[in-house]
Amino acid sequence: MTWSPGVTAYIDLTTGHISPFLTPLPLVRKFLGGRGLNMYYLAKHLAPGTDPFSPDNPLIFGAGLVTGTLVPNASRCNVSARSPEAWGLGDANFGGFFGAAMRSAGFDRLIITGHSPQPCYIYLDDGRVELRPAAAYWGLNTRATQEQLRKDLGPGVQVACIGTAGENRVRFAAIINGLKNAAGRGGMGAVMGSKNLKAVVARGGHGVPVADKDGLIRERRSLTEYLQKSKVVQVLGTYGTPFLYEPSNTLGTIRTHNSQLNAFSPRLNASYFKEYSRGMTSCFGCVVHCRHRNTLGGEGPEYSTLGSLGANCGIDDVGEVVRLNNLVNDLGLDASSAGGIIAWAIELYQRGIIDKELTERELTYGDAHLVTSLIEDIAARRGFGNALAESSRATDIFGPESLDYLPAIKGLPQSDPHDCRYIKSFALGIAVASRGADHLRNRPTLDIFSFPAPLLREIYGTDIDPDPTSYRTKEVMVAYHEDIYAVVDSLGICKFVCHGFNSPHLLKHSHFRDIIRLVTGLDFSPQELDSIGKRIVDLERYVNHRQGLGHREDTLPRRYFEDEMPLGFAQGHLIHRAQFQALLSRYYALRGWDEEGRLSPERGAELEGLLIGNKE
Repeated sequence: MTWSPGVTAYIDLTTGHISPFLTPLPLVRKFLGGRGLNMYYLAKHLAPGTDPFSPDNPLIFGAGLVTGTLVPNASRCNVSARSPEAWGLGDANFGGFFGAAMRSAGFDRLIITGHSPQPCYIYLDDGRVELRPAAAYWGLNTRATQEQLRKDLGPGVQVACIGTAGENRVRFAAIINGLKNAAGRGGMGAVMGSKNLKAVVARGGHGVPVADKDGLIRERRSLTEYLQKSKVVQVLGTYGTPFLYEPSNTLGTIRTHNSQLNAFSPRLNASYFKEYSRGMTSCFGCVVHCRHRNTLGGEGPEYSTLGSLGANCGIDDVGEVVRLNNLVNDLGLDASSAGGIIAWAIELYQRGIIDKELTERELTYGDAHLVTSLIEDIAARRGFGNALAESSRATDIFGPESLDYLPAIKGLPQSDPHDCRYIKSFALGIAVASRGADHLRNRPTLDIFSFPAPLLREIYGTDIDPDPTSYRTKEVMVAYHEDIYAVVDSLGICKFVCHGFNSPHLLKHSHFRDIIRLVTGLDFSPQELDSIGKRIVDLERYVNHRQGLGHREDTLPRRYFEDEMPLGFAQGHLIHRAQFQALLSRYYALRGWDEEGRLSPERGAELEGLLIGNKE
């Protein structure tokens, strides 16, 4: 097969008009695909001040440049829009099999606007796009929706759908493929619901064209052997991400009871999940196999879910955490925001900021039945659940004092179970992340491994302070990880095989150069790929600035500045405001931004030229 840029389709749900076109090659060279091109089209079509639930809010599904090919772990797809949960851009990344099926069906990207007069779904097959009625699926949870669509359309389809939470515009509703593959962050499922769009369905099977198939087969064999020698890949394939809980808890950096505490029960250690695991499974093309099939009929939980629905809500019963994990996936909710908002509400109740007249029940930590009922009420927007469904915007209901205890940045509740008061690079990372308090934009995980100075210098190109509690050089780490993760997301490769994500010995720019050449025939130097990562980060900054976000929003929850960590090895740590502001200023300077976090006039003009200069 020969390679050419893939098909992007504009879909207007209001009129039913569909306009496909080939993605311009110059844009591929500037942004690759996936997250990068999604950000380009979001910047191009999202007007300042657009309401997230407006028909004018563009909802963009974009697979990575190499998604669906033989490249290891190339399963990822990004979904982007203005977030109804956070204050600026929304962008969620998910694996599974949908992205590969969408590309195999002939599409790299869908740009969806408008509002369908009736519930609908989008069907993709062999280069065709159809809008079909979805009234028969409305009201079903994500599992039942997928089962019914496979029954109606036959085997071989992959479904990205919303559950009742998305239909009810819960601001942290997710889009689900399979049992747990969630485009979870930022409420992209709520945007789907606002458009009366129940699902996007892709029938794959036609293959993704590549420039050098034989060479790519050889490269996959070589990279698979290389990756499977990695200790972190081996551990992930055995225990999944729950293995991270025990070392984090031992260190005393597990967010507990809405970060009032920083350590919790050892009963959530990975070893306790054995009786609930039926073995490991994987996404398309994966060489890691990090996901548990659980005995309660679902998949997972991940480490982030252990933190959010376990420790943060005070629940140490493994079976209950597995059950809650399955429940949020079936209803179509982001587990991180669900646990974060519930834990926040419990603390507000304890402090008397909200009372039983509003909550309709007593709120206490450690009550799995309470958390179950709250999750169900959130998805249905029923009673007190209707307030919690507003996520961080519930401060308008709970009152201004509730802001002091809100675990959110830029409106997005923190996803990472880590309490960042100890690890300063993590703190900077969540403060500046483009989509809010989120660790997957820039998490510098190498900061906690005590690597020798020469190795850190080799990775980052300069001397790095190896002490995770130090503020020195952490801006270098955060910027480096932002740039390489932007490239990985734009290629459609999982971060678990990315250089710097829990290991210094995974795929880096030189590997990406070879992969891109084999898939597309295009030549990029490692330096060019690094520049693309920087361009994407700057474009996201540009999008957020147009929505009114700037220096003031690059901050942390009040507790991180004012309350010392009370337990364990990390006891006594917090974030010193003056040192944090100095660190933030150094980060801005390293990125070429001014003291207010704004792009340089030259960079702004360059990006605006790209947006104006391409008609598609």
